Amino acid sequence: MRTRRSRFVPLVVGFSLSAAGIGGASACSSQKAADDGAAELAHRARQVAAAWDGSAASAVRRAGYFPTGEQTQLPKGGLRTKADEQAYESQNFVLRGSLPTGPKDGRVTWSGKAALTRPLVEADASYRALASTSAKDEPHLSVTGAKLGEMKLVTSRGPATVPAWLFTLDGYDTPLKRAAAVPSTPPRPPIGPTSNISGHPIHQFVRTSADGLSVTVIVLQGNCEDAPAVKSLETSDSVVLSSPVQSTNRGGNCTKRGKLRQVTVELERPVTDRVLLDALTGEPVPYLGRRGLSPKTT
Repeated sequence: MRTRRSRFVPLVVGFSLSAAGIGGASACSSQKAADDGAAELAHRARQVAAAWDGSAASAVRRAGYFPTGEQTQLPKGGLRTKADEQAYESQNFVLRGSLPTGPKDGRVTWSGKAALTRPLVEADASYRALASTSAKDEPHLSVTGAKLGEMKLVTSRGPATVPAWLFTLDGYDTPLKRAAAVPSTPPRPPIGPTSNISGHPIHQFVRTSADGLSVTVIVLQGNCEDAPAVKSLETSDSVVLSSPVQSTNRGGNCTKRGKLRQVTVELERPVTDRVLLDALTGEPVPYLGRRGLSPKTT
């Protein structure tokens, strides 16, 4: 197992740590509890890897379309003004044109791998996923039209070319792109979650490095813990991530609140199409996209 700690970025505060078993223990007992918990979590990671490797669920993941990159891409060069950035963050769009209808299905393609035909989201539904409000008297982005095109997107099987709606924005020469292909249905995990092992769930998957040799995830750090760490167990089919409760030298009572932190984990070899798993839940680490993060982390 290898781990690397990255620059820590606080995202959200106020999470309960009761499930992680952090309390007002002495430094000595806290260290022993942390060591015991780490050993149990490492054993659990091996169980999760054994359940997934060669399983039907793993085969479904390898054959399906599961985006792990941002499905909305801004115009080239990004948004030009603070007002436009505010409008995008608040999802305030105004439609100043008609939206087309398109084909029911489209092809997702990978280099050197079999293509996959997937249902497509209609342009109107794709626009509504972008626009939760339409307040003309507030900073807003104006959409004047759309057409079906393509975009590059990172997936669990590597980089793919996917059908996308290209929305024309007033004042921009290049479109805002929104992936149109519907992701595949996730398989049922071959192993259930555990609730009696000390550790933190992997809250969210953020990104994979360009060379595939590291992944960045978000985990919880207790206020009474040392800096968070994420360990990886690599097999041919999976990368199982676990975040043990860290020891602390602080005496007295610990609070039951913590912060979400970004941690970058180095891998022995590129992640490629191996499934990224959470040791505690036994499930793939969720990718929530840009809107699943605080703006400070993007």
